[in-house]
Order: sequence, then structure tokens, then C-alpha cells
Amino acid sequence: MPTALITGITGQDGSYLAEFLLERGYQVIGMVRRSSTVNFDRIRHIQENLVLVQGDLLDQFSLVDIIREHRPAEIYNLAAQSFVPTSWKQPVFTGEVTALGVTRMLDAIRIVDPSIKFYQASSSEMFGTVREVPQTETTPFYPRSPYGVAKVYGHWITVNYRESYDLFACSGILFNHESPRRGLEFVTRKISYNAAKIKLGLSNELRLGNLDSRRDWGYAGDYVEAMWLMLQQETPDDYVVGSGETHSVRELCEIAFAHLELDWQDYVVVDPKFYRPAEVDLLVSDPGKAKRILDWEPQVSFEALVKMMVDADLKTLRSQKISQRGEPLH
Repeated sequence: MPTALITGITGQDGSYLAEFLLERGYQVIGMVRRSSTVNFDRIRHIQENLVLVQGDLLDQFSLVDIIREHRPAEIYNLAAQSFVPTSWKQPVFTGEVTALGVTRMLDAIRIVDPSIKFYQASSSEMFGTVREVPQTETTPFYPRSPYGVAKVYGHWITVNYRESYDLFACSGILFNHESPRRGLEFVTRKISYNAAKIKLGLSNELRLGNLDSRRDWGYAGDYVEAMWLMLQQETPDDYVVGSGETHSVRELCEIAFAHLELDWQDYVVVDPKFYRPAEVDLLVSDPGKAKRILDWEPQVSFEALVKMMVDADLKTLRSQKISQRGEPLH
């Protein structure tokens, strides 16, 4: 039974990856920070099959101890301060976790067991002001947020440790990937959740920022398979993972509200406070290398993804039974 360590296991990607690995017979070790606010909701249905350990990307000794005790064959570093707007409010913390945390983990691997295969979660936000469309593994980076800058550091330190210490270290440059498990602060889930609330009479408006902002959106459940496939190859490398399509926030609203038989224009209000200090340009992936070498491509379309998220939020809100008026939800 192979053993895998996942940092960020309580997050969206961590929960889908844990499910994926358990189905393939792995023993899954999940690293969680000691905190009074740890949320296990995303992994509660599989929690009894996981080994959860305390550790922190800010504390290298905790990483060394975990690796020495559990001896994972694979490590997936998904933990990060991952919300772009928060990175503007907490730029130093974002750098400590999202950038230097990668170095601490790589160095722990180097010290304890250099044969461990390592996956680093890189991001399309590294491209920022894009130098070419679509973006490939060789497109130059020009990040437009503290989060994007931190991810660039994490990406290049992974390359450096791979080349300097002969580690099997890969980076997946993942474009936006969503699911019903996405945090409510992210625009996709914000839209699906609030559209469902409006449908049920629990709200009457949704305030958003730039409706013309476009992203390459896919389903997180598809993308974790690409992470695993990278670590099953003969040699380590970096891969762009995305859908190869781009859609606007406006399109997302249209699909979400239409699925509920509503007109989005009756409810969506543009609010300048939700604009970013620096907006990124057109992010759209060229996942040709992943398709060619990993034999990977996404299975869930953008429209199906949005409808999946709306349906899940509708079910969640209805399951709460009681509306704000104290009546059953129908």
C-alpha cells in the first residue's frame, strides 16, 4: 500500500485528491494546522479512512517529523493562502506560506528521503499580464498579485530543487478549477450559492465586481487526476492543466440563473469594491502537453460544472429546512 501525504487536505483540491488516492489503495496522510477553526466538512465522509497529523508549512521541524514518521512515497503540497484578494491584505503571510512554505517542504524531503516524489500546486495566476495567448509551460510569468508572486517563487524553487538535488519534483500549473466544495469567497461559488438563495427567496441581489473578467474554468475533481499522473511518469516535469476554453463572469451568471429559470440581470449588481487593485489579462490554457504525455483531459464541461454547483447549493439550502421566515423551503 503506497503512502501519500497531502498538505491542505481540508481544502477543495485536498478532499478530491484524498478520495482519488483512497480509491487507488493508498494510505493517505493529511496534514492539518493546529487551529481552533479547522473545518473538516469537505473530508468528513472519508475522515475515518485518513490519518490526520498536525503540521505547518511555517514550521520546518514539523514537516521533517511527519516525513520521518510516516515515510510517504508521494507528497502533494496543496496548502497555501490561496485567495487572491486576501493576498493584498496579508502579503507577508501569503509569502511565508505560499512561497517559503514550499522551500521548507522541499528541504525536509531533501533531508529525510530524497526519493520521495513531490507535487507542487502552481497556478495560472503566475501568468498575470500575459505574454502570449494561450499560455503554455514556457510562457513567461508576470504575476499581478502577492499570491501570484508567491506562487512564482514556489514554482521556481521546485524547479531549482529538482535540478540541484535530483528530486522527483513536479509543478502543476493549474488554471481555475471549481466544484461544489469551493469556498464561498470565490466568485464561482459566490454566484452559484447566491443564485440558489435568490431562487428560494432568501436573497434578492448579488453584488459582483468585473463581469468581463474571463477565466479558464474546469472541475476540480478532474484536475486532481492530473496531479497524480504527473508523479507516475518516468521523469519529473511541469504541466499546464486547464480546459483550453475561456468564459466570462457574465457567462457564469447567465448559466447559473438560467438553470434556475431566472434572469441574472434582474438580480446582479456591479459593485466597484469587488474589483481587484490589478486585474490579470486573458488567462486561457494550452493543456496539449498534459494530453500528450499524461493522456489527461477534462471530462466535465463549463456549463455542466456551473449547473452542478447550483444544484448542490440548492440542495444544501433546502436541507436546512427552515427559511428566514420560519417556513419549510420548497
